[in-house]
Amino acid sequence: MDNRDAIGSWLSGPRAAAEEMGVSGYGYRGERLGLPESGPGSVAPLGRRFGALFIDWALSALIAFGLLAGRQIHSTNNWALVVFLVMSLLTVGTIGSTPGKRLLGLRVVDVNGLGKLPLWRTAVRTVLLGLAIPALVWDRDNRGLHDRLSSAVQVRI
Repeated sequence: MDNRDAIGSWLSGPRAAAEEMGVSGYGYRGERLGLPESGPGSVAPLGRRFGALFIDWALSALIAFGLLAGRQIHSTNNWALVVFLVMSLLTVGTIGSTPGKRLLGLRVVDVNGLGKLPLWRTAVRTVLLGLAIPALVWDRDNRGLHDRLSSAVQVRI
């Protein structure tokens, strides 16, 4: 093997390197979970998830600024995190999606039965989401560690 081949496979990512070695079974996102490849019930795309996060954070910051931070910009973000976590716990725990997720056609469901997440698992997911790091570690189905540990998946409605 030429050094350039090794560097090329490294730059191409783990999927390309695994395919070169004969490993198959990567499939599409959500295939291992029994989800459809596209359309309703498929794994939510990253762009929509980031968009929903932006909408939810903006709404949380607006609520924090107007109601909790005394209209002082320097303390708004601390309160916005509290509002964001409470909003996530209440809305995902009851209807399965935050306002941002609902606007962008997403929902958080139980990966096993594809129903609403039980409240205790929603609480675990919310605490991990508040820590931020678990949300930044993803698997090949684009599920964050917070979703994996709470047996949840974000899907299209």
